[in-house]
Amino acid sequence: QALAAVSHDLRTPLTRLRLRLDDLPDPALQRSMASDIDEMEQMVEATLSYLKGDGPDEPVRAIDLVALLDTIVNHARDMGHDAELEGPAHLVVDTRMLGMKRAFSNLVSNALRYGTQVRVGVQRRDAEVVVTIDDNGPGIPDDKLDAVLEPFVRLEESRNVATGGVGLGLTIAKNNIATNCGTLRLANRSGGGLSVIVALPVS
Repeated sequence: QALAAVSHDLRTPLTRLRLRLDDLPDPALQRSMASDIDEMEQMVEATLSYLKGDGPDEPVRAIDLVALLDTIVNHARDMGHDAELEGPAHLVVDTRMLGMKRAFSNLVSNALRYGTQVRVGVQRRDAEVVVTIDDNGPGIPDDKLDAVLEPFVRLEESRNVATGGVGLGLTIAKNNIATNCGTLRLANRSGGGLSVIVALPVS
């Protein structure tokens, strides 16, 4: 509760600081301070999102999971990334759309933070839908595969948001998927890179 309250209350002074940047005479100092404020705002938003969660209050409804993933992959492609989606034309599941969108957006963004390409695959397997997000990054040491799913755990130690994030992206994705009765696991690919495997019930 204390962390949520502090994170929420930080928004107001950060907004004031951003408005005061224009009063600084030094453009280089303006850019440096704006970057710091951006980093703090990302930390605040990620922490609030983690503490609040995206799950139970949103109603469950039928959504086309392929269409949702296609939107996320197309956005990554529009931003200049090498991203592709493979799977059926449509696949409907009963789930919470906002929670799923946030989860898969986090997973695709995470893949592109550490690799230069991402491949998203969708398959129907009996009573499950399996989504894989594969990247060509460095992967994760086998003894850290479970640890990185815990909140605020990062392999990149500099605490730089640009290179390592806040340490909540995978945790938020895992929690949102679990809220929708799904599972998330990580595995290193034999050819290099990381594979995220998400399994969701069809109904």
